[in-house]
Amino acid sequence: MESSNQLIAGIGLAGTAHASRWPARLDLAQSGTGLILALFMWGHMFFVSTILISNDAMWKVTKLFEGYFFFGRSYVGIVSFIVAGVIALIVVHALLAMRKVPISYRQFTTFRSHKNMIRHEDTTLWAWQAFTGFALFFLLAPHVYIMLTHPDLIGPFESADRVWSGHFWPLYILLMLAIELHAGIGLYRLMVKWQWFAGPDPNSTRKRLRAFRRTLTAFFLILGFATLVAYIKIGIAHAPHYGQRYVPAALQNAPTAVTQ
Repeated sequence: MESSNQLIAGIGLAGTAHASRWPARLDLAQSGTGLILALFMWGHMFFVSTILISNDAMWKVTKLFEGYFFFGRSYVGIVSFIVAGVIALIVVHALLAMRKVPISYRQFTTFRSHKNMIRHEDTTLWAWQAFTGFALFFLLAPHVYIMLTHPDLIGPFESADRVWSGHFWPLYILLMLAIELHAGIGLYRLMVKWQWFAGPDPNSTRKRLRAFRRTLTAFFLILGFATLVAYIKIGIAHAPHYGQRYVPAALQNAPTAVTQ
């Protein structure tokens, strides 16, 4: 009993009536912000992939978010406002996630030894999630900065020019790999942690969730790379006219152009 009291005092819990609820609250906040960001990212992928349908389809989606079909003109500030909200969520999620990431070489080597010793797939997935999360600090910054400061440069030609002539395509390859792996693993770990879709057999449940994670990640990677290839093709063809805005054929002879 005396040793137990010494242990409690040693970790700063002496005199505490009950365990703090803040770690659980912070875990819930981390899970919530991660889920929102993952859903936003997958929705964003569907929106930008409309280029696979046609240039006009992508233009319509772009103008929808700029309020063009509601107000009769585009307000690109709406896009900047959305991006600012996403950046705030990213910062909050990252700060919450950093609580569990090794912050010293000693902690890192301890975790690595632990991972190599138990050889558990979920522990390895956590390591990949931590690594991709760290990579996203650097890979996301250029993209969200452009979206925040130049929301008018989104569209079939505008985005394709950025991808090809602006040399963003190598960044987007790495960004896509990191974000899809990070989001897929994160969703899987959320479902396991909070026991979503839990069945009577935990091992069987994990096996199904792992298969779902792999399928989801493969789907969005295939969709993402197909979309990137489409923008590269448009960017190559449009390179001689770099900077020219896309205007649908139906509006090219209209008396007034689309206001940015």
